Amino acid sequence: MKKYLLSFAIILAAAFSAKAQFSLGAKAGINFSKINADNVSESSVTGYQVGAFARFGSKLYLQPELYLGSSGGKFDFNNNNGTTTANGKVTFTSLNLPLLVGKGWGGDNLNFRVMAGPVYSYLLDKNQSFSDNVSGAYNDFGDYKKSTLGFQAGAGIDIGHITADFRYEGGLTKINQNFGQRQNLWALSVGFKFF
Repeated sequence: MKKYLLSFAIILAAAFSAKAQFSLGAKAGINFSKINADNVSESSVTGYQVGAFARFGSKLYLQPELYLGSSGGKFDFNNNNGTTTANGKVTFTSLNLPLLVGKGWGGDNLNFRVMAGPVYSYLLDKNQSFSDNVSGAYNDFGDYKKSTLGFQAGAGIDIGHITADFRYEGGLTKINQNFGQRQNLWALSVGFKFF
């Protein structure tokens, strides 16, 4: 964690020293997340995100963010005949820190953007419910890591002080090693740039 914070501080210092155009804002949105797992049928859950962002630059920019989000997934455990024998659901509340690099086209009142970069997520809370027969057959299925790395890529638009983003987030690290579980999500957010 210290390495990530140090890297983040170095990038921010470089951006400030370059005297790049600077924006600060708040954002909120919804996401649809799913956890892919081996030999299990998955479906998505709806979550939220709320937090803040900074943007250094305009045409080529660096955008660090910090937001609280919820995500997770639903599972159906099937037998060889394809009949569901058990089910479960897990939701996470996590603190997320994306560090995005982007390219913008347009002016101050109308700007189109694309962006991509890594995201670090730290699990604050977990709520899971599995059928009784899941814990016997898959006793460590819900043994999730506290921190993960992923990536985000997407597009956005700025209209004056209003900003909107549509992104995909994929997992680079597995949230559970034993069942190959990786989380991915689609997110839509709207924000307001204070300056």
